[in-house]
Amino acid sequence: MSAWSRHRTSTADDWDRVTLSRRRGRTTTSVVLPARDEAATVGDIVTRIRRELVERCPLVDELVVVDSGSCDDTAAVARAAGATVVRQEDVAPELGDRPGKGEALWKSLLVTRGDVVTFVDADLRDFDPQFVVGLLGPLLDDPAVQFVKGFYDRPLRSGESVMPAGGGRVTEMLARPLLAAHYPELAGFVQPLAGEYAGRRGLLERVPFVSGYGVEIALLVDVLESAGLHAMAQVDLGRRVHRNSDDAALGRMASQVYLALLSRLERHGGAVLARPAATTLTQFRRCGDGFTPTDADVAVTERPPVCTVAGGGPRNLVEAP
Repeated sequence: MSAWSRHRTSTADDWDRVTLSRRRGRTTTSVVLPARDEAATVGDIVTRIRRELVERCPLVDELVVVDSGSCDDTAAVARAAGATVVRQEDVAPELGDRPGKGEALWKSLLVTRGDVVTFVDADLRDFDPQFVVGLLGPLLDDPAVQFVKGFYDRPLRSGESVMPAGGGRVTEMLARPLLAAHYPELAGFVQPLAGEYAGRRGLLERVPFVSGYGVEIALLVDVLESAGLHAMAQVDLGRRVHRNSDDAALGRMASQVYLALLSRLERHGGAVLARPAATTLTQFRRCGDGFTPTDADVAVTERPPVCTVAGGGPRNLVEAP
């Protein structure tokens, strides 16, 4: 692990956007933002990527926001900022539509054309376009690299105070221990659940995409199984500021992360399940003098590799009206 970390870990500032723009040759790049009710932040992210990495330095060829059923002005704000906006439900409607971030990422592969695709969450505050530069750097510099994962400090807000770190609670309490136990090859990844990562289209189109919060850990394992650790890299992006989830939401997230990893262990021969895993999570909230139970469906579904879908591969973009 230590040898891999030394060889395949860099920082965003190690990569110069002008140099990469010249070096990339004919390699095209797409940036995808999956978004649901992110009108407060998506406009600034799109504006900064467009201004700095499309207009000032031609490093990004395609900037797409996949709107996952937003009830606010996410689509209008993103479009006004300069992104191409597509509604998730309008992409390959003959294949249906499913809830969850993984669906937006999977469908983005059907409507983008870049040789390299970078995924960036749409809820980031104080966004720095160097995030994108850092994720593209290893891919445009070394043909052997096929997948790049971002990592960063994650401040945690508690009331009026903000702690400089501590925002990766599901990572530290669940994902990291599970990976150490079952996939020690991946133990060197600082943020295995990070929402910022990039990959070569050829790789992304031959791996499945899990729905919901399980998409990141499942993708990490599937890329390892498909391409090997030598084809993976990580980049320190500095600091990531976004809204923090409450404990109940983190519990639902943790359930989906665990179920996604369990599905990978079963698929790749790491475990044999004696019975199907339960997909209902019961949580409790204080109500008067007692606690009231609430059941949440945390089932994990997945889409098959895009390359296996009839008529798969990039389709014409249909912008949301």
